[in-house]
Amino acid sequence: MKIIDTHCHIYPSEMENAVDIIKECASNNIDVILNGVDIASNNEIIELSKKYDNVYAAIGLNYDGIDTFTDEDLILLEEQIKNNKVVALGEIGIDFYWTKENSDKQIYFFKKQLELAKKYDLPVIVHAREASQKVFDIIKESNVRKGSMHCYSGSTELAKEYIKLGFYIGIDGPVTYPNNKKGIDLITNIPVKNLLLETDSPYLSPESKRGQVNTPLNLKEIAEKVSEVKEIPIEEIIENTYNNAKILFRLEE
Repeated sequence: MKIIDTHCHIYPSEMENAVDIIKECASNNIDVILNGVDIASNNEIIELSKKYDNVYAAIGLNYDGIDTFTDEDLILLEEQIKNNKVVALGEIGIDFYWTKENSDKQIYFFKKQLELAKKYDLPVIVHAREASQKVFDIIKESNVRKGSMHCYSGSTELAKEYIKLGFYIGIDGPVTYPNNKKGIDLITNIPVKNLLLETDSPYLSPESKRGQVNTPLNLKEIAEKVSEVKEIPIEEIIENTYNNAKILFRLEE
Protein backbone atom coordinates (compact mmCIF):
# COMPACT_ATOMS: atom_id res chain seq x y z
CA MET A 1 0.00 0.00 0.00
CA LYS A 2 1.34 3.41 -0.98
CA ILE A 3 1.60 6.32 1.44
CA ILE A 4 2.32 9.94 0.53
CA ASP A 5 4.25 12.67 2.31
CA THR A 6 2.61 15.86 1.05
CA HIS A 7 5.22 18.26 2.43
CA CYS A 8 8.96 17.75 2.81
CA HIS A 9 12.25 19.42 1.90
CA ILE A 10 14.33 16.54 0.56
CA TYR A 11 16.75 18.06 -1.95
CA PRO A 12 20.56 18.30 -2.07
CA SER A 13 20.95 21.89 -0.81
CA GLU A 14 18.93 20.92 2.28
CA MET A 15 20.17 17.35 2.82
CA GLU A 16 23.37 15.83 1.47
CA ASN A 17 21.79 12.38 1.21
CA ALA A 18 18.56 13.59 -0.39
CA VAL A 19 18.79 11.30 -3.42
CA ASP A 20 19.45 8.25 -1.23
CA ILE A 21 16.37 9.09 0.86
CA ILE A 22 14.21 9.51 -2.24
CA LYS A 23 15.35 6.10 -3.51
CA GLU A 24 14.66 4.52 -0.11
CA CYS A 25 11.20 6.09 -0.12
CA ALA A 26 10.53 4.55 -3.53
CA SER A 27 11.52 1.11 -2.31
CA ASN A 28 9.13 1.55 0.66
CA ASN A 29 6.14 2.65 -1.46
CA ILE A 30 6.39 6.27 -0.28
CA ASP A 31 5.55 9.05 -2.69
CA VAL A 32 6.72 12.54 -1.80
CA ILE A 33 5.74 16.07 -2.67
CA LEU A 34 8.89 18.15 -2.32
CA ASN A 35 8.35 21.77 -1.35
CA GLY A 36 10.63 24.54 -2.61
CA VAL A 37 11.27 27.82 -0.85
CA ASP A 38 13.07 29.89 -3.50
CA ILE A 39 14.07 29.78 -7.17
CA ALA A 40 17.17 27.64 -6.55
CA SER A 41 15.42 24.96 -4.48
CA ASN A 42 12.49 24.98 -6.89
CA ASN A 43 14.91 24.09 -9.69
CA GLU A 44 16.37 21.26 -7.62
CA ILE A 45 12.90 19.87 -6.97
CA ILE A 46 11.80 20.07 -10.57
CA GLU A 47 14.89 18.15 -11.67
CA LEU A 48 14.28 15.47 -9.03
CA SER A 49 10.64 15.17 -10.08
CA LYS A 50 11.71 14.55 -13.67
CA LYS A 51 14.10 11.81 -12.59
CA TYR A 52 12.09 9.90 -9.98
CA ASP A 53 8.55 8.62 -10.44
CA ASN A 54 7.73 8.92 -6.73
CA VAL A 55 8.58 12.63 -6.60
CA TYR A 56 6.24 15.55 -7.28
CA ALA A 57 7.14 19.23 -7.16
CA ALA A 58 5.55 22.03 -5.17
CA ILE A 59 7.35 25.30 -5.78
CA GLY A 60 7.21 28.71 -4.18
CA LEU A 61 8.84 31.69 -2.51
CA ASN A 62 8.43 31.35 1.22
CA TYR A 63 8.82 33.72 4.15
CA ASP A 64 12.45 32.76 4.95
CA GLY A 65 13.92 34.62 1.99
CA ILE A 66 11.32 37.33 1.74
CA ASP A 67 13.76 40.20 2.32
CA THR A 68 15.79 39.18 -0.75
CA PHE A 69 12.93 38.50 -3.18
CA THR A 70 12.01 40.88 -5.97
CA ASP A 71 9.37 40.91 -8.69
CA GLU A 72 11.94 39.21 -10.91
CA ASP A 73 11.62 36.13 -8.69
CA LEU A 74 7.89 36.08 -9.39
CA ILE A 75 8.60 36.12 -13.13
CA LEU A 76 11.04 33.22 -12.75
CA LEU A 77 8.56 31.34 -10.56
CA GLU A 78 5.88 31.65 -13.23
CA GLU A 79 8.23 30.05 -15.74
CA GLN A 80 8.91 27.18 -13.34
CA ILE A 81 5.18 26.55 -12.89
CA LYS A 82 4.94 25.36 -16.48
CA ASN A 83 6.76 22.07 -15.75
CA ASN A 84 4.26 19.21 -15.86
CA LYS A 85 5.30 17.63 -12.52
CA VAL A 86 4.59 20.83 -10.61
CA VAL A 87 1.43 19.97 -8.68
CA ALA A 88 1.14 22.95 -6.34
CA LEU A 89 2.45 26.35 -5.32
CA GLY A 90 4.11 25.95 -1.96
CA GLU A 91 5.60 26.43 0.41
CA ILE A 92 4.06 29.87 0.56
CA GLY A 93 2.49 31.86 3.37
CA ILE A 94 3.13 34.16 6.30
CA ASP A 95 5.22 33.73 9.46
CA PHE A 96 4.98 36.36 12.20
CA TYR A 97 6.70 34.15 14.80
CA TRP A 98 10.19 35.35 13.93
CA THR A 99 9.40 38.90 12.84
CA LYS A 100 6.59 41.22 11.82
CA GLU A 101 8.97 43.90 10.58
CA ASN A 102 8.68 42.67 7.00
CA SER A 103 4.96 41.88 7.25
CA ASP A 104 4.01 44.07 4.27
CA LYS A 105 6.47 42.23 2.03
CA GLN A 106 5.37 38.81 3.32
CA ILE A 107 1.78 39.69 2.54
CA TYR A 108 2.67 41.10 -0.89
CA PHE A 109 4.47 37.93 -2.04
CA PHE A 110 1.80 35.69 -0.54
CA LYS A 111 -0.94 37.51 -2.44
CA LYS A 112 1.06 37.50 -5.67
CA GLN A 113 1.56 33.74 -5.45
CA LEU A 114 -2.11 33.17 -4.73
CA GLU A 115 -2.78 35.08 -7.96
CA LEU A 116 -0.45 32.71 -9.81
CA ALA A 117 -2.19 29.70 -8.27
CA LYS A 118 -5.51 30.96 -9.51
CA LYS A 119 -4.11 31.79 -12.96
CA TYR A 120 -2.68 28.28 -13.42
CA ASP A 121 -5.43 26.45 -11.52
CA LEU A 122 -3.01 25.03 -8.95
CA PRO A 123 -3.60 24.21 -5.30
CA VAL A 124 -1.47 25.97 -2.69
CA ILE A 125 0.50 24.58 0.26
CA VAL A 126 0.36 27.25 2.94
CA HIS A 127 2.50 28.05 5.97
CA ALA A 128 0.81 30.16 8.66
CA ARG A 129 2.60 30.73 11.97
CA GLU A 130 1.30 33.29 14.43
CA ALA A 131 -0.75 34.53 11.47
CA SER A 132 -3.65 32.08 11.21
CA GLN A 133 -6.48 34.58 10.93
CA LYS A 134 -4.53 36.91 8.63
CA VAL A 135 -3.71 34.05 6.26
CA PHE A 136 -7.35 32.89 6.32
CA ASP A 137 -8.63 36.36 5.47
CA ILE A 138 -6.17 36.73 2.56
CA ILE A 139 -7.04 33.30 1.13
CA LYS A 140 -10.76 33.95 1.43
CA GLU A 141 -10.39 37.29 -0.37
CA SER A 142 -8.18 35.71 -3.07
CA ASN A 143 -10.91 33.24 -4.04
CA VAL A 144 -8.33 30.40 -4.14
CA ARG A 145 -10.40 27.38 -3.19
CA LYS A 146 -8.05 24.42 -3.00
CA GLY A 147 -4.96 23.76 -0.96
CA SER A 148 -3.33 22.37 2.14
CA MET A 149 -2.69 24.12 5.43
CA HIS A 150 0.82 22.88 6.15
CA CYS A 151 1.62 21.73 9.69
CA TYR A 152 -1.59 23.32 10.85
CA SER A 153 -1.33 24.89 14.31
CA GLY A 154 -4.46 27.02 14.48
CA SER A 155 -7.71 26.24 16.25
CA THR A 156 -10.03 23.39 15.30
CA GLU A 157 -12.75 25.98 14.66
CA LEU A 158 -10.61 27.83 12.11
CA ALA A 159 -9.58 24.52 10.52
CA LYS A 160 -13.25 23.86 9.83
CA GLU A 161 -13.49 27.25 8.12
CA TYR A 162 -10.49 26.40 5.93
CA ILE A 163 -12.19 23.12 5.00
CA LYS A 164 -15.28 25.07 3.92
CA LEU A 165 -12.99 26.97 1.54
CA GLY A 166 -11.82 23.69 0.00
CA PHE A 167 -8.62 23.19 1.99
CA TYR A 168 -7.14 20.09 3.61
CA ILE A 169 -5.37 20.07 6.98
CA GLY A 170 -1.76 18.87 7.12
CA ILE A 171 -0.82 16.66 10.09
CA ASP A 172 2.87 16.41 11.06
CA GLY A 173 5.18 14.91 13.69
CA PRO A 174 4.20 17.21 16.59
CA VAL A 175 0.86 15.42 16.83
CA THR A 176 2.80 12.46 18.28
CA TYR A 177 4.31 14.52 21.12
CA PRO A 178 3.03 13.82 24.65
CA ASN A 179 0.35 16.17 25.91
CA ASN A 180 -0.25 17.80 22.51
CA LYS A 181 -3.89 18.34 23.40
CA LYS A 182 -4.46 20.87 20.63
CA GLY A 183 -3.27 18.42 17.99
CA ILE A 184 -5.35 15.59 19.43
CA ASP A 185 -8.45 17.80 19.51
CA LEU A 186 -7.85 18.67 15.87
CA ILE A 187 -7.55 15.03 14.75
CA THR A 188 -10.56 14.04 16.85
CA ASN A 189 -12.82 16.64 15.29
CA ILE A 190 -11.66 16.76 11.67
CA PRO A 191 -12.78 13.89 9.38
CA VAL A 192 -10.11 11.79 7.66
CA LYS A 193 -11.50 12.97 4.31
CA ASN A 194 -10.07 16.41 5.14
CA LEU A 195 -6.60 15.35 6.35
CA LEU A 196 -3.19 14.98 4.72
CA LEU A 197 -0.04 13.39 6.16
CA GLU A 198 3.24 15.34 6.11
CA THR A 199 6.67 15.20 7.72
CA ASP A 200 8.22 18.61 6.90
CA SER A 201 11.50 16.65 6.67
CA PRO A 202 14.23 17.25 7.69
CA TYR A 203 12.35 19.06 10.49
CA LEU A 204 9.65 18.13 13.02
CA SER A 205 10.61 14.52 13.70
CA PRO A 206 7.91 12.48 15.43
CA GLU A 207 8.28 11.52 19.08
CA SER A 208 10.34 8.34 18.58
CA LYS A 209 12.89 10.26 16.49
CA ARG A 210 12.98 13.58 18.34
CA GLY A 211 16.36 15.25 18.11
CA GLN A 212 17.16 13.35 14.90
CA VAL A 213 16.93 14.40 11.26
CA ASN A 214 13.45 13.66 9.98
CA THR A 215 12.69 11.82 6.72
CA PRO A 216 9.49 10.63 4.98
CA LEU A 217 10.33 7.15 6.27
CA ASN A 218 8.86 8.35 9.59
CA LEU A 219 5.49 9.13 8.04
CA LYS A 220 3.91 5.92 9.28
CA GLU A 221 4.36 7.00 12.90
CA ILE A 222 2.14 10.01 12.20
CA ALA A 223 -0.41 7.76 10.50
CA GLU A 224 -0.35 5.46 13.53
CA LYS A 225 -1.17 8.37 15.84
CA VAL A 226 -4.09 9.45 13.68
CA SER A 227 -5.27 5.83 13.61
CA GLU A 228 -5.04 5.58 17.39
CA VAL A 229 -6.92 8.81 18.07
CA LYS A 230 -9.66 8.20 15.53
CA GLU A 231 -9.90 4.45 16.28
CA ILE A 232 -9.72 3.68 12.57
CA PRO A 233 -7.36 1.00 11.16
CA ILE A 234 -4.08 2.49 9.98
CA GLU A 235 -4.61 0.98 6.53
CA GLU A 236 -7.72 3.14 6.16
CA ILE A 237 -5.85 6.25 7.31
CA ILE A 238 -3.08 5.64 4.76
CA GLU A 239 -5.49 4.84 1.93
CA ASN A 240 -7.80 7.77 2.60
CA THR A 241 -5.07 10.37 3.01
CA TYR A 242 -3.40 9.14 -0.18
CA ASN A 243 -6.70 9.47 -2.02
CA ASN A 244 -7.11 12.97 -0.58
CA ALA A 245 -3.70 13.91 -2.00
CA LYS A 246 -4.57 12.41 -5.39
CA ILE A 247 -7.72 14.51 -5.54
CA LEU A 248 -6.15 17.77 -4.33
CA PHE A 249 -2.95 17.58 -6.37
CA ARG A 250 -4.49 15.71 -9.35
CA LEU A 251 -1.67 13.20 -9.24
CA GLU A 252 -3.15 10.86 -11.84
CA GLU A 253 -3.64 13.48 -14.56
